[in-house]
Amino acid sequence: MTPDLRIFVAVTRHEVDLLFHPTARERLGGLGEVTFAASGARAALPAGLADSFDVVITSWSTAPFEAGALLGARLRLAAHSAGSVRARIPRKLLEQGLRVTQAAEAMAPAVAELAVTLTLVLLRNVHVHDRGLWTGRDWASARQPDLGRALSEQQVGIVGMSRTGRHYASMVRGMGVRKIRAYDPYADPAACADFGVELVGLDELFARSQVVAVHAPTTEETRRMIGARQLALLPDGAVFVNTARSWVVDQDAMLAELVSGRLRAGLDVFDTEPLPPGSSFYGLPNVVITPHVAGGTVEARFHQGDVVVGEIERFVAGEPLAHEITLDTYDVLA
Repeated sequence: MTPDLRIFVAVTRHEVDLLFHPTARERLGGLGEVTFAASGARAALPAGLADSFDVVITSWSTAPFEAGALLGARLRLAAHSAGSVRARIPRKLLEQGLRVTQAAEAMAPAVAELAVTLTLVLLRNVHVHDRGLWTGRDWASARQPDLGRALSEQQVGIVGMSRTGRHYASMVRGMGVRKIRAYDPYADPAACADFGVELVGLDELFARSQVVAVHAPTTEETRRMIGARQLALLPDGAVFVNTARSWVVDQDAMLAELVSGRLRAGLDVFDTEPLPPGSSFYGLPNVVITPHVAGGTVEARFHQGDVVVGEIERFVAGEPLAHEITLDTYDVLA
């Protein structure tokens, strides 16, 4: 334990229970004096945080703060136990020397896993068979269409070789997919080749894929990057999966294709969340929807806490952080 190290956990008690296994909390307590935010719907940052604490742990439940709220002589590290830090930690703080790390890597396998699940559900018509049995109780009619498609025989396209994109590529390759292409202007071709992925242009990816999975971040460059032109390039019956951000896709253009019945889609993210009761996405027979839960598994949440504690341990030991965010990477984060 470092006696003079002070850590403030700006996370609600509910999320603390989800994110930090008792063993992780014990490790955290061994690093210094730990103070938890007061109970409430949001975890507020205390006045004088930057002058009173060395480390702050944040999450989804952390109340938004202004850059000035963290300016001070003592605070040196912000450890975000969720995904993107941009909604919580202003870039200005990095410019002023605050070190920042995050636990997004811990969620990547879970997000990719749901993307693969949605891919398989749609290819094998699981949603059609399930809905048919539940609504009609007719075995014969629920078998229509009775033949699905083998994932291993599809050409798969990935938009964004992010952490989740790489995990998705590894998972589908492990299930026998032989041809995987990706669009990512920032990706290293050699690194992608290690995953068995060929980098191509965005339009080419859509024109040559029967399955497309979106794993791109929310940046100005990616806003509505996928529109009517790209979707029209997909062959009839293609599967489109988005467990990243709706920001990347023109939702109206996608809805037009889905309402026509030409494409199938598995969607975890939407322009308006929660999805309104009158949304056109409800009731479409060729669509499977989930309520923004891709990263949410028991194991992923505890792994997020483990990642944060591990980063603080490395920080205390003077070792390099494994998941540090720099000024060069901040702007291309989700």
